[in-house]
Amino acid sequence: MESKQRTEEQDSKEAALRAEETLTYKEIGEQAEAVETAFRSALQSGGWVEKYVRKGGEQAIFIGSGSSYYQAQTMAAVYRAWLGRPAISLPSSDLLLVRKQSAVEERTAVVFGVSRSGESTEVLLALKAAQTVTGWKTAGVTCYADSEMAKLAPCLVSEKGKERSTVMTKSLSSMVTAAQTAIASASGQAKYIQELERTVGEVGAVVDKAKALASGIVRSASFNKTIFLGMGALFGIAQEGCLKLKEMSNVWTESFGTLEFRHGPKAIADEGTCIVVLLSEQAREQELKVAAEMKDYGAYIVLIAASAGPDTAFADQVLEVGLPDVSDEARSILYLPLLQYYGTFTAVKLGLNPDHPKNLTQVVVL
Repeated sequence: MESKQRTEEQDSKEAALRAEETLTYKEIGEQAEAVETAFRSALQSGGWVEKYVRKGGEQAIFIGSGSSYYQAQTMAAVYRAWLGRPAISLPSSDLLLVRKQSAVEERTAVVFGVSRSGESTEVLLALKAAQTVTGWKTAGVTCYADSEMAKLAPCLVSEKGKERSTVMTKSLSSMVTAAQTAIASASGQAKYIQELERTVGEVGAVVDKAKALASGIVRSASFNKTIFLGMGALFGIAQEGCLKLKEMSNVWTESFGTLEFRHGPKAIADEGTCIVVLLSEQAREQELKVAAEMKDYGAYIVLIAASAGPDTAFADQVLEVGLPDVSDEARSILYLPLLQYYGTFTAVKLGLNPDHPKNLTQVVVL
């Protein structure tokens, strides 16, 4: 038993060393600087905010593909919550190919393209198509000021979000922050800017805690499937967590709205399941009931929460991200690091390089 234990500890250390050598691991750790820079830069984008957010139109349409679509979901949720105006998120291909089924052309709109590289074919074609609709304007959020998207439509740019790895990590958190900051500025409510500033200040500490927790979970347990649950602005983040694990590790993973998981999908919960719940404060009590029920079915429960307490004691692991007095929307980027590290460490444990996911490239071109 003692010999076996020493072997497992040695294997985990070797896995951690290999993880530390990857670009993905390094770029996850660079989020604090990327997010801080995106926040400060967006605060200086008053003209862009005025034209495309405050006076944008009757509706906002956020489009993206893959990870960019998932962050578009969070951006649209923040827009609705903080501005009280209609906003939807769509895959770029839906706006391009089935536009009348996806959006109301008769209402004025700003279409926000979301793309790390600014070179995604579907986003570019969808923006060009949107420019043909009377009363629609186009804008974007990217990490590259010299990209085709930035030439096509005025963009918020997260310069420090640029990445060399294939999967999105710091680019996503920084682009979400840029969009949130623009929306907060347009709202005219200082509290949202203050909430974002506090959130940005916590990123570094959360990255460190998330790294340690993810490493421990992956090292100590093996699962045949992982499920990510979230609601509201956190649903897009849950979707992104699902994609990160799938991209890097090629394992079975799914994502659902937290309470929606009870309506059929919970049939797959068992002792081989890890369920990661992105716990909101707004729906905390109801979401914890779902998590506790899944624990009764034998699932391993990981909670990402503003704070732990007696109501979370049943969970196997809890990551406290802090700021329980901050809105769920502002706090949303703090849920990302654990999801990103979980995918990275799982890939390494399976002998895969998270920098070079199977079948994937950094930019999808049609």
